[in-house]
Amino acid sequence: MSVPVLEFSDESAANITGWRRGLRNTENALLVLALAAAVLLQLIEVVLRKFFHSGIPAQSSFLQHLNLIIGMVGGAIAARDGKLLALSALTSVLPARARAAANIWTGGIAAVVTGLLGVASWDLTIDFQQANEIILVGFPKWWLQIVMPVGFALIAARLLWRAAPSWWGRLIAAGIASLLAWLVLHPVGEIERMVPWALGILLSGTILGAPVFVTLGGAVMILTWGVSPISSVPTTHYGIVTNESLPTIPLFTLAGYFLAEGGASQRLVRVFQAWFGSMRGGPAIITALVCAFFTSFTGGSGVTILALGGLLLPVLLSSGYKERDAIGLLTAAGSLGMLLPPCLPLILYSIVASANAGSGGSAGEAVSMEQMFLGGLVPSIILILLTALWGMRAQPKVSESERPRFDSREAWSSLRDAIWEMLLPVVALLALFGGFATPVEAAAITALYAFMVEVVFHRNTAALRDAPRVMVDCGMLVGGVLLIFGVALSFTKDYLVIEQIPDSLVEWATATIHSKWIFLLGLNVVLLFVGGLIEIYAAIVVVVPLLVPLGAAFGMDPVHLGIMFLANMELGFLAPPIGLNLLLASYRFNKPMVEVMRAVLPMLLVLFLGVLLITYVPALTTWLPGLFGHGAVAR
Repeated sequence: MSVPVLEFSDESAANITGWRRGLRNTENALLVLALAAAVLLQLIEVVLRKFFHSGIPAQSSFLQHLNLIIGMVGGAIAARDGKLLALSALTSVLPARARAAANIWTGGIAAVVTGLLGVASWDLTIDFQQANEIILVGFPKWWLQIVMPVGFALIAARLLWRAAPSWWGRLIAAGIASLLAWLVLHPVGEIERMVPWALGILLSGTILGAPVFVTLGGAVMILTWGVSPISSVPTTHYGIVTNESLPTIPLFTLAGYFLAEGGASQRLVRVFQAWFGSMRGGPAIITALVCAFFTSFTGGSGVTILALGGLLLPVLLSSGYKERDAIGLLTAAGSLGMLLPPCLPLILYSIVASANAGSGGSAGEAVSMEQMFLGGLVPSIILILLTALWGMRAQPKVSESERPRFDSREAWSSLRDAIWEMLLPVVALLALFGGFATPVEAAAITALYAFMVEVVFHRNTAALRDAPRVMVDCGMLVGGVLLIFGVALSFTKDYLVIEQIPDSLVEWATATIHSKWIFLLGLNVVLLFVGGLIEIYAAIVVVVPLLVPLGAAFGMDPVHLGIMFLANMELGFLAPPIGLNLLLASYRFNKPMVEVMRAVLPMLLVLFLGVLLITYVPALTTWLPGLFGHGAVAR
């Protein structure tokens, strides 16, 4: 997944010396060790349970805290390298002086919010220390929990450092942060009157490129100012990041990163080209299948478009596609695998929806990860087929003599070369539904399999030179996502639920809208708008708690509601004017945004029909979960 990032100054690792290089190497090593330990612990647990009917004492709690370490260290590294996820890239189009001023202002705002989170996390750690809980024999739990205040402190310092290339600029940013912190701790008037001003300052930082977690964390602290202590934010963050299901996120993502690094894209394109290239529209089929495969494991459309765009565009152009049609097809295909297991949004949705089922007194059912994985299969296949069919229609007609012939020798040779990657989804699904592994253990098995394929079988990734770098890149993405996830859940629980906003929304909707089908159509329009404006991980945590009670009030199956939501988010990536895939395609293909928008409009309409089909035919989503005994209670 890739979105605009808060990236102010550019500093090469080769130019860093002394203690900063030591800190960099220590962080990288800690992240690699934490990811490796998370995989190995789960694999050992599977073996011990299978053959010795026992397990590692307290391994579940220890693994959950490893996830906390991965998230905080990954977030600190993302801040170090300027890779924190942001909503806006406005500064990139500003004149140089305006951009420099905006970066200083934004850096100060981001640093004060993060610094306050660090202070609150320290207070939380002191409480943990006094509780004196033991996670392993003689190993206090707070030794692991201290990573929160340290991580937030490092992120705050790096936000200030990257605010400007000069010391003067950094000092100004620090001054802004200090002034804002003083105003928070010593209000100059009634807090109720200061809240709009504080929200305005935060909004200005968001528009100018502040990280998403800063926007959400700052919003909850401002909206609960004087009502709830700041410590409620890190408390909620700690609770969700150490959720027993959340380690699936870094482990499945790690499998995708090994796949992307090891040359799998070339092998997969070769195999699909050999098998489908001779068909009319074969290149479109290749594009849809390869992009869906990659997105399902890498977690979002960013890696897919950036990694495969340069590889697939020449294939489409050489097959006679107009450049506009080729760019539109690639832009749309980038997010096709969002509903295929084990894609990251499916996991996050199941966790958030289950955490908010019945919240605020509203009815609602928990939805498991397995339900979401099964529910997304048929809708995902429909969207892939629609994309391929449009691509088949868009390809100019060529005579039989001009069309490449099917070469059985090349087809079987390419399949043998890519068979290990082709089996990756099979390994993941067998581990998930084979009855011998939990979802977290299945994720560890998948990660190990991907490592073995790229490092041992194909040997395109060196175990000591490349694998640690891949793990650090994976950890940066996971760290950025978990920062958003933790503070966004705090926004939900500490503000939305306490203010009874979900219940009020249900009351208004049921009194105003009397038809379930009108409700679904209106929901499609709203979610398409949301998907085009809000980063998907933030949308899952902020919007889903509002959506779950609404769906329950209108009698929707919870799995159907979840897949419908994610399908709309997937479509939102293509929505003008700032859909994520539009930004990425404009960057990757070096085309103006307006040109990319025109190119993607036909695909936007085609996929919108697919989303309507998913919306109004619930059986497409609920059939497989019901068939395998994972169905929700019928409504």
